[in-house]
Amino acid sequence: MTTTRPNIVFIMADDHAASAISCYGSGLNATPHIDRLAEEGMRLDHCYVTNSICTPSRASILTGTYNHVNGVTTLTTDLDNRLPNVARYLQASGYQTGMFGKWHLGEGKAHQPTGFDQWSVLPGQGDYFDPVMIDSNGPHVEPGYASDIITDKTIAFMDQCDRERPFFVMCHHKAPHRPFVPHPRYRELYTEDLPIPETYDDDYSNRASAAELARMRVRQDMTYEDLGLVQPEGGDEVGSAIRSENGAISRNVPDLEDVYGLVLICKDTGTNFTFKTKRELDVFKYQRYIKRYLRTVAGIDDNVGRLLDYLDSNGLTDNTMVIYTSDQGFFLGEHGWFDKRFMYEESLQMPFVIRYPDGIAPQSVTKRIASNVDFAPTFLDYAGVQIPNFMQGVSMRPILEKTDDASWQDLAYHRYWMHKDYYHNAFAHYGIRDDRYKLIYWYNDALDQPGAFNGDEPPEWELFDCQSDPKELVNLANDPKYREIFLAMLEKLDHKMTEIGDIAEHDSAALRAQN
Repeated sequence: MTTTRPNIVFIMADDHAASAISCYGSGLNATPHIDRLAEEGMRLDHCYVTNSICTPSRASILTGTYNHVNGVTTLTTDLDNRLPNVARYLQASGYQTGMFGKWHLGEGKAHQPTGFDQWSVLPGQGDYFDPVMIDSNGPHVEPGYASDIITDKTIAFMDQCDRERPFFVMCHHKAPHRPFVPHPRYRELYTEDLPIPETYDDDYSNRASAAELARMRVRQDMTYEDLGLVQPEGGDEVGSAIRSENGAISRNVPDLEDVYGLVLICKDTGTNFTFKTKRELDVFKYQRYIKRYLRTVAGIDDNVGRLLDYLDSNGLTDNTMVIYTSDQGFFLGEHGWFDKRFMYEESLQMPFVIRYPDGIAPQSVTKRIASNVDFAPTFLDYAGVQIPNFMQGVSMRPILEKTDDASWQDLAYHRYWMHKDYYHNAFAHYGIRDDRYKLIYWYNDALDQPGAFNGDEPPEWELFDCQSDPKELVNLANDPKYREIFLAMLEKLDHKMTEIGDIAEHDSAALRAQN
């Protein structure tokens, strides 16, 4: 094993579900270049996000802290860039540092990237085509497609780096964030219909009310733009309105019982679609969704290939750590949903594949649990930089190198703060996931968080056996046979919240006193 400090290339997509990466085995699509990282390195099967939305996840990755510490709890809380972050530590230790793509942690002097020698980022979500990008000289338009542009900038940065010093670069793709916009070169992919998830028709029985009340159902809550359809002129008869903060209106494709007379038009080809039954319409929406999503993913995979080719052709492969991940998971029709936010597995799981030929054995897989707060300590560990004691994550090096032992904490903590958010009506909750069970407390309170809204929903508990019920369809929280397991998981939750300094909204003593 080399003693030379590695280069680190951190590639992160936005909303890329593990099930849409072929090395994870779903069979849904092919991602050969991302798969190459797993083939030549390690795949993590239980990497989890601490808050399943973009901005808070990114803050945890940069700072190595949970959101109640870094202050980035919701989509409307920006990162104070005076806080220390992993790039600043690496930069101070001699690394050349770059950040390109989606930042989504705020704009302006108080929030723009710090710790990076070079940076060029999208404002907010950014656009897929001809995006505005902001760097130290201000905003300007970059012609082209976002995934290509972000990769171009990453390669250009690596190309001008001093080969006598290591580099750290964050390549943050906008894709495949909604609305999904694939490059036209991918329009011919996935012409055949894809399998519908087993839980697409979930009725949300025996679950907390949050599941049924969320507004993120494929059949009800996707817009014309999401599905690549022409939005007709008109009012609510065209579809229910989605009003953005700037007043722009988009409309959902209607969810009709009587589909007679409904005509939907593909915005790319002008093809007309008509339907005989509501079921046909429901399936049509899923197929339009998943195909546009996967075509957008294809653009990322090809650009991962470009990065790997650059490393190969420049003799950088062996001493460069390359990571591919996403800022969180994403529902691809499971439980009838799109989006994320929830602590259910499809949303909680972050894909994570890593290649480092000088330090990580090829074709490795680990079932150990890791979280995005662990990323920053891991980078610092491999860079030979002391991990500061304010970081709440731990280095993943023991599990990456298969030197871990029983002391590894196989437990993930998640907290979503943005109660009843404007667009999706997702309820606030926190919980833990260990190697078998998952405990979730829906505390259902805005707690004065920015972007959260008050309601009158009573708190609820959920307990799932992720081994016997991997699709999380049966809530065991009130099952007397699982009382001891519930209390054991409650103790783990209390211990974890105390360890990281988060404030509980539940009363454990009262729960233990119940018969």
